[in-house]
Amino acid sequence: MSGTASSTSTDLRVISLADRPELEEAMITMESSWPAYIRPEPLLVDWAFDAHAAHQLVVVDAQDEVVARAASVPFAWDGDPDHLPDAGWDETLRQCLSDTRAGRELTALCALEIAVVPDRRAQNLSAYTLRALADHARERGFRHLVVPVRPSRKHRRQELPLADYLALRRPDGLPEDPWLRVHMRAGGEVLKVCPASMTVSGSLAQWREWTGLPLDTDGPVELPGALTPLTVSTTHDYAVYVEPNVWVRHHLTGRRP
Repeated sequence: MSGTASSTSTDLRVISLADRPELEEAMITMESSWPAYIRPEPLLVDWAFDAHAAHQLVVVDAQDEVVARAASVPFAWDGDPDHLPDAGWDETLRQCLSDTRAGRELTALCALEIAVVPDRRAQNLSAYTLRALADHARERGFRHLVVPVRPSRKHRRQELPLADYLALRRPDGLPEDPWLRVHMRAGGEVLKVCPASMTVSGSLAQWREWTGLPLDTDGPVELPGALTPLTVSTTHDYAVYVEPNVWVRHHLTGRRP
C-alpha cells in the first residue's frame, strides 16, 4: 500500500511489519507523546506484533524514516456496541489472544494506537494514517474497524467525566477535541465510553520514577498528560491510574467517507 499525504511534499509509503520486519524496532522506538506511565503489558504486545505483524503499519517518508505508526489487532466482534469491552484497550488485546488461539473468525480490527512523530503533526499525518489503516482493514476483509480513542485534549479537563467531555461541541457540531474531530471527519461513529480502557498500577516508588512527583498524600492527583486523576494510597504504598477511552467505529462497507 502506498500514498501521498496532500499536506506534505514528501512521498509517503505505508508498510506492514509482515513485509518489512526490520522496521519493528523503529516503529516501537518512534518518538511519540505517550506519557511514561502508560505501560501496556509487554508480553501481550510482543505476542500481538509476532502473531499479527500484517496489521502493524508504519508510514515512512522518502528517506525510509518512520514518521507515523498504526498498531492494531484483530478480534471476534458481532457488531453490537454493547459487546465491546468496557476495559477497551486492555481487554481487546486479551480477546485477540483468546480468539486467535481458539480459531474464531476474526471479524473486526481494533486500532490500539495511531501515532505521529511530534514534529510531523502539522502535516495531517494522523488523518492520513487513520485512512491507511481503514483501507488496510477493508482490503483484508474485516467487517469493522473500531478504535478505543484517547481524546487528545482531555488531559486539560481531568476533572470532567468523559461523557461530559464528549458533549463539548464547536459551532459546526464537531467535537471540541481535535483527535475526535479527525475520526468524525473520516466517517467515524462514537459508540460509547469505555470507562476502564487501560489500567496502570504500581508502587509509589515506581510512580515517583515515572512522574517525578512526590505522591506523599492520599487521594486523587492530577498527572501531566493524564485523562483522569491518579488514585494514591500512601497507607498501602501503591497508586492506580484508570484511563477511559471512547469507542469509535469506522464502517468498512459502502462508499468511503
